[in-house]
Amino acid sequence: MSRRYPEFEGRCVFITGAASGIGAAFVAAFAAQGARVAFLDTNRDAGEALARQYGARFHECDVTEPAALAATMGRAISELGALDVLINNVANDQRHPADALDPQTWRASLAVNLDPAMEASRVAYEVMRPLRNGVILNLSSINAHLAPANMAAYVAAKAALIGLTKALAREWGAANIRVNAISPGWVVTERQLELWLTPEGEAEWMRQVALQRRISPEDVAKLALFLASDDAALITGQNFIIDGGRT
Repeated sequence: MSRRYPEFEGRCVFITGAASGIGAAFVAAFAAQGARVAFLDTNRDAGEALARQYGARFHECDVTEPAALAATMGRAISELGALDVLINNVANDQRHPADALDPQTWRASLAVNLDPAMEASRVAYEVMRPLRNGVILNLSSINAHLAPANMAAYVAAKAALIGLTKALAREWGAANIRVNAISPGWVVTERQLELWLTPEGEAEWMRQVALQRRISPEDVAKLALFLASDDAALITGQNFIIDGGRT
């Protein structure tokens, strides 16, 4: 159970890529605080089920289409009545050897892992600026620092998100909009268990970390709650690593 943040009661939160994994943990965490939550994903069945479970609003959307993303956010914000917190979570950590990254594959990766954060932030800024208040959280990764093999496009996008975070924090600070990044380590989600997290891989991970435990989506959500809360009112332009001491 996360600590209680009374200020979230009635605040409006929008999350991209939130039908499963870390994004679903964000939905659950903010809804439990009394926030009004809307989120998007391409997985309609999972999204609708999650929305029913937590009283949130689900919108189906392909974030690789900027116009569709902007329109979906507009509808969601109209339904919520405002926008206080944006979490740019959507990502795809598909592996590709660097020498196999043709221009189409490269652009396809950035179209999911980088571009939607800027488009969603632009839409959020237009809503938050007149109110002189708002929080934007960008989900990066420790892979931006570690740069593992076969993830060049993903690594580049996640590193760019840290730079984007700093740039937007500086530019939009005058409107009292705070922008921070979260860089998780190896978070144990259903996708990771299905595709990448082998017993051998996890054993190697445990040899590299200081804290001998798995990182859960809920661990990341607790950090997001703090960064979006009034307790973090003077924190902006920062990248927060949550990896059990790996980096």
